[in-house]
Amino acid sequence: MALVTGNRRNGTTLEEVASRAGVSRATVSRVVNGSPKVSPDVRRAVEAAVSELGYIPNRAARSLVTRRSGSIGVVITEPTGRLFSDPFFPRLLRGISTALSVRDLQLVLLMPASPADTERTAQYLTAGHVDGALLVSLHGDDPLPDRFAQAGIPFVVGGRPLRTQAASFVDVDNRGGARSAVEHLIASGRRTIATVAGPADMGAGVDRLAGYREALADAGVPTDPSLESTGDFTQEGGAAAMERLLKTRPDVDAVFAASDLMAAGAMAVLEAAGRRIPQDVAVVGYDDSAVASTTRPKLTSVRQPIEEMGREMARLLIAAVEGTDPIQRRVILATELIRRASSAGRRVP
Repeated sequence: MALVTGNRRNGTTLEEVASRAGVSRATVSRVVNGSPKVSPDVRRAVEAAVSELGYIPNRAARSLVTRRSGSIGVVITEPTGRLFSDPFFPRLLRGISTALSVRDLQLVLLMPASPADTERTAQYLTAGHVDGALLVSLHGDDPLPDRFAQAGIPFVVGGRPLRTQAASFVDVDNRGGARSAVEHLIASGRRTIATVAGPADMGAGVDRLAGYREALADAGVPTDPSLESTGDFTQEGGAAAMERLLKTRPDVDAVFAASDLMAAGAMAVLEAAGRRIPQDVAVVGYDDSAVASTTRPKLTSVRQPIEEMGREMARLLIAAVEGTDPIQRRVILATELIRRASSAGRRVP
């Protein structure tokens, strides 16, 4: 079997790394090629030697040995502008990138914005350019999971997929997080509690709405469709949903928004309508992003571990690519309600 050679620009060879680490050349090759058949102590010794000597593996040679590209596709099925306007995506990508860089894997970002883009993305990813794919922000009828399954491409989904069941995924406890938000509002004396829900074709939107309804039912508060308005996880979508709610239910005294951006949009509409927050209307968001600290008052929000979610997605995919864990996994991460001024106290006349 051929062994991967190093980059000779700095004169460092595989043999020199082996000598520094006190292991064989074959062992260094296994570490460089990402083989799991190396003990943690030996891996650390080799990685330390690689770092000290400035050894740079030859990607082309390694690909010939491993028959892998050394690249992982990350597909975000949202408009490109969302990558910069929604703090969720940079944090998720940071977690993914951190996990991939440790294994010397390259992240390839794709953001299909039309059916034609989706088809090109599917063709690119199934043509051997990547070793696997991470799918983010899937909507209900997205064809990519089925295409990858048919092509035998390992993939992991970020968020519970609504349609495909044959997929590993990493998500947060969306129902539980929403329940904790609404239970907090009920405990503070609010009774006419509205929600700005997420899209009905996304697992996060469906599950957070379900958590809202469950918390009301457990408290003996009947659900009311006139208190439910749907947004698209954007600030503009949250504002539009809040405007609809005020027209149909001006008596609302609390709002649970399924994202911080939608909560910020709802707060702007409430302020423009002369509603005091939290005295007249309490508001709770979801994400605990940087947005929660920029609103006035600061936003109570459900914290979800976004970077951890990205790292776990990458970890599951790497295990699937390497064949060390062929079992489909469902990983659900815990959430936490972070209380701030936007939901403080009871309603004041």
